[in-house]
Amino acid sequence: MYKYIETERHDAVAVIALNRPEARNALGMGLTIELRRAVKEAAADTGVRALILTGRGGAFCAGADVKEWANKVEGDDPWPDMNWMEESLKLIQDVHNLAKPTIAMIDGAAVGAGLDMALSCDFRYASERSKFICSYTNVGYSPDCGGTWLMPRVMGLEAAKRFAFTGELWNAQIALENRLISHVATQANLFSETLAFAQQLAAGPTVAIGLAKKLMNTSFTRSLAEQQIEEVAAGHICATTKDHVEGLAAANERRAPKFIGA
Repeated sequence: MYKYIETERHDAVAVIALNRPEARNALGMGLTIELRRAVKEAAADTGVRALILTGRGGAFCAGADVKEWANKVEGDDPWPDMNWMEESLKLIQDVHNLAKPTIAMIDGAAVGAGLDMALSCDFRYASERSKFICSYTNVGYSPDCGGTWLMPRVMGLEAAKRFAFTGELWNAQIALENRLISHVATQANLFSETLAFAQQLAAGPTVAIGLAKKLMNTSFTRSLAEQQIEEVAAGHICATTKDHVEGLAAANERRAPKFIGA
């Protein structure tokens, strides 16, 4: 079905794995298109209630596959292929806007556009051996896949500026201290710990979580009063769900709710 990625299911958790180990999972055009398709399929599948995005072969993602641009002849515009640029920007948006919780599971390097893809997820779980680098300024370039929007929101403005301006290579501990990642695990335990958290999220009220995610992601451009209006509108949607009925019943009966994601 796919050439450059692998997909698997663990009950309500979908796993999408980049699988170009020979290129350290660099985002070539084929891989980027397949990732977009897989994310859209996860979005449409009501049985999927959480998503893990990861990479095979000892790397999360080495960023853009610049070798695909190396075939340009002398005198050509050195700007990256615009078809790839359009697809990669939409990929970051697709992941960020997915109305289900997402976790980037990082084992190895997350670089450039690959780092931006990890940042577009709600959470980032990483192994001890993982490395992170913004990389753009190291080649005299500014971030262009959404990093300047995502990094300040995830890390805070000052830490994001330092990370982007200096082009420093951060190990997992430094990344954790600067809130770039959410959790560090041993390589042996990374999948089990990531899956356990994903399953916890998947057991929640999917519609309510998706609306809360959208409200938070879009809150930075609204006043408090405007945000409250959006919250009330989201509440009206939640009120029509079976999970809301179950949540109220469970609270009244003093038991744990059993949400079905609808």
